[in-house]
Amino acid sequence: MAHPQMFDDDDPYLARVRATCGRFPGVTERVSHGRPTFRTAKIFVTYGGGTKGPASTRVRYDHSILVLPDEAERPALEQDERYYLPAYEGAYGWIGLDLAHGGTTVAQVDWDEVFELVDASYRQVSPARLVAEWDAASPPSG
Repeated sequence: MAHPQMFDDDDPYLARVRATCGRFPGVTERVSHGRPTFRTAKIFVTYGGGTKGPASTRVRYDHSILVLPDEAERPALEQDERYYLPAYEGAYGWIGLDLAHGGTTVAQVDWDEVFELVDASYRQVSPARLVAEWDAASPPSG
């Protein structure tokens, strides 16, 4: 049974996430479980997510990203109210960032922070040759 699409192709947050992820070598986008994912050998960003628990306590974060942060950064991220423990992936070290937290608009998102999270996640799951290619390009942040 196919999952329903849980995103809007015209979503301006998704457009910025696509642009950010598209800067990295070897990236492809594929819809998985109804959400856009960005991957090389493995997924390094998922757009959209939610929490687990009883139906009355679950929360969907349609304008968010799921990333695999550096382990050293994880405790600080968990203290920030914009971040959440995503269903399923959270048990494997992933964390979600609600891009629209508190009514934040696309223009108000700290896209440098998003870039750093995406970069860290990319480095953890991508083949060494792609990471080396990325490093050789010496990209600016943001």
